[in-house]
Amino acid sequence: MYLSKEVKAEIFQKHGEVETNTGSAEGQVALFTYRIAHLTEHLKKNRKDFSTQLSLQKLVGKRRGILAYLFKKDINRYRAIIKALGLRDIIKPLGSRDSK
Repeated sequence: MYLSKEVKAEIFQKHGEVETNTGSAEGQVALFTYRIAHLTEHLKKNRKDFSTQLSLQKLVGKRRGILAYLFKKDINRYRAIIKALGLRDIIKPLGSRDSK
């Protein structure tokens, strides 16, 4: 199994406050990022695994939703988790969209 109890506890300890706080937004984003990386590697080897591809897309959407929540509630926590995980800044402020 790619995600053992020890790995999961380590992720939550590093990005959440404690390993038992599995509901923190930062911990969930870190866990989703770990799972996304694993599924991406799987899809590089198995291009026609469409059920895994759908699962990956759903997981990316969940991570994006949590990041949008963090962006709206506490921009400093959002910036910290983006920097810690090395993600792109995917949430755009409402005023920055080009209107035609």
